[in-house]
Amino acid sequence: MKVCLLNDSFPPVIDGVVNVMMNYADYLMRDFSSEIIVGTPAYPGADYEKYPYKVVPYQSFDTAAITNGYRTGNPFEGKSVAKLFDFAPDIIHSHCPASATVIARLLRDETDAPIVFTYHTKYDIDIERAVKLKPIAQEGIRSMVSNIEACDDIWVVSQGAGKSLKKLGFQGDYLVMSNGVDFEKGRVPDADVEKATAGYDLPPGVPLFLYVGRMMNYKGLPLLLDALKQLADTGADFRMVFVGKGPDQESLVSKAKELGLMGRPDAPDKCFFTGPIYDRDALRAWNTRADLFLFPSTFDTNGLVVREAAACGLASVLVRGSCAAEGITDGRNGFLIDENADSCAALLSKAIRDLGHLHDVGTCAMDEIYLSWKSCVARAYDRYQYVLEAKAKGTLPRKKKLPADYLISATARGIAEQQKLRQLGQELFSDFRETATGMRENFWDSLREGTALLRENRESLRKSTEKLFENPALFPHTALENLAREWRVFMEAEWDAYDELEEVPEG
Repeated sequence: MKVCLLNDSFPPVIDGVVNVMMNYADYLMRDFSSEIIVGTPAYPGADYEKYPYKVVPYQSFDTAAITNGYRTGNPFEGKSVAKLFDFAPDIIHSHCPASATVIARLLRDETDAPIVFTYHTKYDIDIERAVKLKPIAQEGIRSMVSNIEACDDIWVVSQGAGKSLKKLGFQGDYLVMSNGVDFEKGRVPDADVEKATAGYDLPPGVPLFLYVGRMMNYKGLPLLLDALKQLADTGADFRMVFVGKGPDQESLVSKAKELGLMGRPDAPDKCFFTGPIYDRDALRAWNTRADLFLFPSTFDTNGLVVREAAACGLASVLVRGSCAAEGITDGRNGFLIDENADSCAALLSKAIRDLGHLHDVGTCAMDEIYLSWKSCVARAYDRYQYVLEAKAKGTLPRKKKLPADYLISATARGIAEQQKLRQLGQELFSDFRETATGMRENFWDSLREGTALLRENRESLRKSTEKLFENPALFPHTALENLAREWRVFMEAEWDAYDELEEVPEG
């Protein structure tokens, strides 16, 4: 099966959706021998040649200042999109409702391959954050939903994500397709843990809390800091490590200092901000070292980091009713709080009195909520097959034709025609080059043959000429003798030139 994966981010940008798409690519190739091509906005300095599949970067614009470090792709950059056309995928899987899905629609119009779309995160919050004018933000959300509705099979990563999509005005059906994690199931050896966590003040026996993710206020991190402040005021000793980066990191560090959780000259720091950690083994080590994972986000639609923690036997604290809390039973395979600092502080105060219970709940989480990418991608591949079979039978739901579809069709035809013209030009150039090469080779062949003939005949020609000059009867007059002498000098110079002539090289 030939699969085209599309997203609006790709390394060097690393986020949850990038992690998902790369695991799709790896497992589809490894377990199902699929051919993969990836389309993504181009990022300066990125190395797209190092992957085991083809990556097609298309034109992008620097919008990092308003989109938390992301670039915006131009889906109508014909030359790059045409490379995706040439791949001729069997199925198209878009992981972002912006430029990635516009390209997916162009690609479907040209190749007739169906589009699968996965709704990963609450994009409307990012749109409203980036676009301050509410009417423009609302129009952006409507366009996003329209883009999603144009796809053939809609997946969401949790029931909560589906409800979120419906709230935005989505009218279609969806299927819950959970994401997995690429962590192996099990804890990391102590030596690896010590190596990964070296340099931080983490006393043995002192409870260690962990957060991994983007440093964004809407992830519930200010609430978490307030809860930690309450816990510290009770005299409890603990450490809190934040792993990740984001636009709110500076303000969160400032808040931690204001609350006295770090930067006090008379007390050790209770909070540490490590920045992003891209080494997956190092992240496994941190999850193994921690006693409790704190994730008070109501923004995330799936919370892969919660399952990553579970892979290492680490239980999570989650907001009751959030998407990340789906499948969690309080006190059995995780812990649930209300979305406020008081509830979080109360749970943490109780939890640190019995670390053994925390570890037991973590073990249960490993057994009950861990989900591998191998099994997730196998389910996705089966669904791909279902979509293709439904299309072949004509039972795939037909999409209502919208005004934008006519623009998509016209653009796709334009890109396809441009590609045909490029290919025609390449063929003409190739033909001309072959003709010119042939003419050149014929010229050199003739020159080589002529040179060989001169070499073969020059001695007999020289002897005949010398005999002619030596016959006085042929030159009875002085004037003729002088002419013959000059002619002989000329011919001898020619013989010398022939002697110096080297073999004509090949090519």
